[in-house]
Amino acid sequence: MAWWEWLLDVSGIVLLLLLGYGVGLVARRRILARHGGTFELSHRLSAGADGRGWVLGMGRYSGEKLEWFRIFTLSPRPKRVWVREGLSYDGRREAIGAEQASLYPDHVVIQCASRDGEVELAMSLASLTGFQAWLESKPPGTDWNAR
Repeated sequence: MAWWEWLLDVSGIVLLLLLGYGVGLVARRRILARHGGTFELSHRLSAGADGRGWVLGMGRYSGEKLEWFRIFTLSPRPKRVWVREGLSYDGRREAIGAEQASLYPDHVVIQCASRDGEVELAMSLASLTGFQAWLESKPPGTDWNAR
């Protein structure tokens, strides 16, 4: 087998793998969104450097939980989960500096407090309205003063 035939075979295999990965991402997104309640949601994994540490993803409301999935992975499991009872909204701000390049253009950064510490999320204004409604619609019997 000549070197160019070998190179052609390897290129074909790489293209098939990339195509399979793309189809897998689309199928995963459709499966996660089939019951509704999904939206674009970025999460700041590390707050060490200014404007860095953001990872694109999508959020899904699942009863009392907000699940966050990385956008470019084939895993069907959420990477992070926040329980409604342990999450509180602390305010929002516009994306600044390097964050503007890391996030979707129309997204705002929100700060939340959770039992595990500070959480920074980025979402559109429409998604923020839904997020605030989800947080405020705690089930009957909830202690509204408890954090």
